Amino acid sequence: LVALFAGIPDPQHDRTELPRPMGRIEVENVSVRFAEGVEPQLKSISTRLEPGQILGIIGPSGSGKTTLSRVISGALRPGLGVVRLDGADYQAWDSDRLASHVGYLPQQPVLFAGTIKDNIARFGGDQKLSPVEIDAAAVVAAQAAGVHDLILRLPQGYDTMLNADGSGLSAGQTQRIALARALYGEPALLVLDEPNSALDQEGEQALAQAVVAAAERGAAVVVVAHRAGFLQVAHRLLLMKNGQVEMQGSREDVLARLNPKPGPRIASVQ
Repeated sequence: LVALFAGIPDPQHDRTELPRPMGRIEVENVSVRFAEGVEPQLKSISTRLEPGQILGIIGPSGSGKTTLSRVISGALRPGLGVVRLDGADYQAWDSDRLASHVGYLPQQPVLFAGTIKDNIARFGGDQKLSPVEIDAAAVVAAQAAGVHDLILRLPQGYDTMLNADGSGLSAGQTQRIALARALYGEPALLVLDEPNSALDQEGEQALAQAVVAAAERGAAVVVVAHRAGFLQVAHRLLLMKNGQVEMQGSREDVLARLNPKPGPRIASVQ
């Protein structure tokens, strides 16, 4: 995750720079096994997402939702299968360039030692921006996450220093600042793993607005969620069970299959 957010140089050879992606995501027969001799965490997962779509990943605990979100974000390389961004295998992307196009909010977000602005701006990983442009982009991301006013109320605002573990902030504040980090630079792909787990009602409303706004500007958005209310903004749902896709489709179709209406009762013939 440090490499994803902080722009650590890729030790591999330089790759051809691909154009800025639109955000079309294709997951093709992806499998993940963390150790030999154990059940795979993901088994032949396939799905796709178009720019501007919101995909909600649902399912019971331990079904593979978080593992799938890590694979889609690029934080975890699958053992088998391919994930593509605008048709290009993730492995064809320079890791820094790929990270700049992906916003990822993990289930347990971590903030690093530095200012709040530095954390939002991923410590200035994009070398093409000037310091003034980085400052402006960090504020835009915070506004998109609905956390700008909260930051201004902190002792030194955006220049408030954080410890290595982000101590001094509540869980909800940490999650909202981490959301701003995920939104920094208007990424083509946004992956959020239980982004509302520590949020109050105000934070949830800001989150829903941020997700919808990201999709409206053309980003592909993936959200792992347990709270059913948040799924109302999703265009498509994917239900995970035992590391496999149980069903997927439009939100209306999946919810109808999960909660079928009772059929008409037939009166008995006397």
